Amino acid sequence: MALREWLAPAPSDAVAVVRDRAGRRLLVLEILVVLTVTLGLSALRSALSLLDSLLSPTPLSEQSVALNAPAAQVGLVDLALQLVRALQLAGWGALGAYLLLRGGIALARVGLDARHPGRDAAGAVGLAALIGIPGLGLYLVARALGVSLDVAPSTLDDVWWRTPVLLFSAAANAWAEELVMIGYLLTRFRQLGWSENRSVLVSALLRGAYHLYQGLGGFVGNVVMGLVFGRVWQRTNRLWPLVGAHALIDIVAFVGYALLPTGWIS
Repeated sequence: MALREWLAPAPSDAVAVVRDRAGRRLLVLEILVVLTVTLGLSALRSALSLLDSLLSPTPLSEQSVALNAPAAQVGLVDLALQLVRALQLAGWGALGAYLLLRGGIALARVGLDARHPGRDAAGAVGLAALIGIPGLGLYLVARALGVSLDVAPSTLDDVWWRTPVLLFSAAANAWAEELVMIGYLLTRFRQLGWSENRSVLVSALLRGAYHLYQGLGGFVGNVVMGLVFGRVWQRTNRLWPLVGAHALIDIVAFVGYALLPTGWIS
């Protein structure tokens, strides 16, 4: 019975379904606008990046991509640009949170409150291990099969601000993705009356799509992550564990890679 509830959950009554046509049209329009200015546009850009990589005469396995790369030659300008990028991500998450509030949905209803800090922290650690360890294995398999680029989490120079910036970037990335893809998007899908399975599948596929620039491994790994994270949220209605888990995964990847010898995982 418990397994069936996880695989085929009943429709949620956490938010009311919008029935009138005008309201539904506005919801769909809002979703399209949010995705256009945030992660939906990233998905299109990522798909084009993968297409470019596939059309290159260089095999995919011999190409590389950096997640946190220098953006300027002058150190302080580079620092400023890295911070601006992270602030943009933080703004995307804030946009999703604001629109939920504007629509009369308190953030506590999507699991952004301080009622269970200990439980949320434990959940974050558990989810990070559940996703992070198999995710690394999937990446190595994809590299061995030649269907993934060499992903360098950071190629920033060894300067005093590198670690703080990587920590900030990891937190901002986690905040943006989980707020938009889970807290905002799945809530809006519920308001449209979508089934829980349809909602989590669309969200997960979109999450995988904006990681296509990494190759097939990045796509598959993030689809799985989206399915797990989405279903955990649908069942627990707690968003902080997802934000925390995502941040931990990125912190280990970004900072750990930066501190280890170059090419250790290639």
